[in-house]
Amino acid sequence: MKPVGKVTHYYGKSEVAIVDLVAPLKVGDKIKFEGHGSDFEQTVDSLQVDHENVDSAKKGDVVGLKVGSKVREGAIVLKVEAE
Repeated sequence: MKPVGKVTHYYGKSEVAIVDLVAPLKVGDKIKFEGHGSDFEQTVDSLQVDHENVDSAKKGDVVGLKVGSKVREGAIVLKVEAE
C-alpha cells in the first residue's frame, strides 16, 4: 500500500472526506483510511474536484470523496495495490 493523500476535512452530514492528494487517484481504486481512529477500506465510487465529478485526479489536487464510515482530519489515505 502506498500513501495517496491525507484527510483535511470531513463533512458528517454528507459523509464526504476532503483529501489532499500526493499521488493520482481514480474511480474504481481501492483505498484504506488509517490513523486518528479511522481504519477501513473502500472502493472509490465517485470523485469531485471543485464540486465537479471527475473520473480521476492527479497529485496536488484536493478532492472530495464519499466515504462509508466517519473519518477524522489527519487520517492517511492509502491505495491498496492489486494482488
